[in-house]
Amino acid sequence: MTYDRADWHYEGDFPSLLPKENGGTHIGMFITWIIQNDLIGETHIEDSKKLLEKVKSKQMTGREFFFAECNEKFWDTDLTKEGNEFTQFYYADEKKGDHAYGQYLVDYENILGISHDSLYEIEDSWDNYDKLKPILDDRFHEWRKLINRV
Repeated sequence: MTYDRADWHYEGDFPSLLPKENGGTHIGMFITWIIQNDLIGETHIEDSKKLLEKVKSKQMTGREFFFAECNEKFWDTDLTKEGNEFTQFYYADEKKGDHAYGQYLVDYENILGISHDSLYEIEDSWDNYDKLKPILDDRFHEWRKLINRV
């Protein structure tokens, strides 16, 4: 299952003056949280160990990892079983055509997008990730309570 792809975001309302990597910033922020919480899939643990450590130590952003190791695509194979269950619930709880949308994009916009004309203008930075992280933590803990994993 494909959760998201950067190329899905290059057209439509994507600002023409921005680099294409900005179409993957929101995906990279989520992948950063996935990596920080050890919910990344076995393939990456085996094949991307050095880059995972760079993300964990904040030497590389999740967006940089996403473009380097995920071929600009966010798949179910990028995640552990629990990571997939949470991602299906939070990131991709509603299907619209080929795209999945969920509460994650709403939270992302509410926390980081308020002062921007487009969500694609949000800077790929650790400061922004640090603003987003608490809501991701809260959503994960709420989800775990909902499914009785706490």
